[in-house]
Amino acid sequence: MSLRTTSLGELVIAIPGSTALFHKYHLDFCCGGKHTLEEMAAKRHLDIEQLETELQQLTQQESSEENWRNAPLADVIKHIIDRYHNVHRQQLPDLIMMAEKVERVHGAKPDCPRGLASTLQAVWQHLSDHMMKEERVLFPMIEQGMGAHAGNPIAVMEFEHNEAGEQLEIIKSLTNNLTPPDGACTTWRALYSGTDQFIKDLMQHIHLENNLLFPRALRGE
Repeated sequence: MSLRTTSLGELVIAIPGSTALFHKYHLDFCCGGKHTLEEMAAKRHLDIEQLETELQQLTQQESSEENWRNAPLADVIKHIIDRYHNVHRQQLPDLIMMAEKVERVHGAKPDCPRGLASTLQAVWQHLSDHMMKEERVLFPMIEQGMGAHAGNPIAVMEFEHNEAGEQLEIIKSLTNNLTPPDGACTTWRALYSGTDQFIKDLMQHIHLENNLLFPRALRGE
């Protein structure tokens, strides 16, 4: 396999541990998962040979990560709901509460992420509606063997994934890429740490759907 001409989505599926590497270099493997490593490296002005070297090193490491490529689609769906949908439902209300507190207490400071609470609230509303549609409509279709006929709902879900990706970029711009300023209080630091984990989880969630679940379902598996 030529690493540089392989899509990020395929690399994440094929090479356990590559998600951490892509987070390190700010490479979008979920919404941008259809782009090749070479294309994304050029976009980010990264050293393609260095990326290839680090990916090659990952292929030589043993990993205990679950291989969802060959798992039954019902198991993949259960994992997505348990590990991502239900976790997001816990993460976002807490993050919104912390963001409101930080803006209320530190709003006069130049580094305060003003607008973060409302942005997280918009993400929560968008994601709640999105996950409900998946759980009530799309996932049951796939589990009943009708994935090959689910092209339209899958296209809608992928469009909403792209919208979520745009919201994540707004969050990063409001928070200096989730870097707390010197002297930030405990709540401020916890807010950025929790938001960073949420973003990583959401990217992995979208990756599993866009690059693994949806293509397999459309093939009629």
